[in-house]
Amino acid sequence: MTLSKTCTQSLTPSSSSVTTAQAHCSPWLTSLVYPLGCDLVLPSYFDSITITGQEHLPKTGPVLLAPTHRSRWDALLVPYATGRRATGRDLRFMVTASEMGGIQGWFIRRLGGFSVNVDRPSIASLRLGVELLQQGEMLVIFPEGGIFRDGELHPLRPGLARLALQAESSQPNLGVQIVPISLNYQPLVPRWGCQVDIHIGRSLKVENYRQGSTKHDAQRLTDDLRNSLLRLEQSAQPREQVLA
Repeated sequence: MTLSKTCTQSLTPSSSSVTTAQAHCSPWLTSLVYPLGCDLVLPSYFDSITITGQEHLPKTGPVLLAPTHRSRWDALLVPYATGRRATGRDLRFMVTASEMGGIQGWFIRRLGGFSVNVDRPSIASLRLGVELLQQGEMLVIFPEGGIFRDGELHPLRPGLARLALQAESSQPNLGVQIVPISLNYQPLVPRWGCQVDIHIGRSLKVENYRQGSTKHDAQRLTDDLRNSLLRLEQSAQPREQVLA
């Protein structure tokens, strides 16, 4: 069962083995890890971190952040650019099951992350994503479905759009927004002293895509998200903010 097929089924909240508690941010760990990462680890590892477009980040309401996925560093850089210091918000992450092992998985589960098998996703995991959006959370889903280090934008999986449309249709005027984010490392495979550029695009309002069949609406939304990411990837915007 693929992600797209799964999302055509009902994701209405009900009693399930996966709950929003499993995407809970541990207050003590969050208050320790993010300052440590933002103030020490990232500035020490990267020569420069450039962020543009933070004005596009909604401060309230349900948000799906849709970043390209180029490195495991993305898990720190996305909160660095969009989390507490930029919006005052903690993030929730939907990550692939392969990233939940060992010490990394221990941290992910306590910093707002939960896993999904992108090839055979469970209804419970997808329902959790809908519930988090219903609660007005900021949820991160990497739409390419994996890490790609070739500098190219890969085909987007349709599950993100279907999940967003399902959430939007579940409550009147929910107002889900999808924010495209482009992460680019120089060189492509990051190493100590490299540079990273993070470009944040204008949000897509999911309510504007509820016009017909779920399949058609999801395809239009996926196409527009891909085009937004392509523009960000190709953009030669001047640096607005350099954090080093």
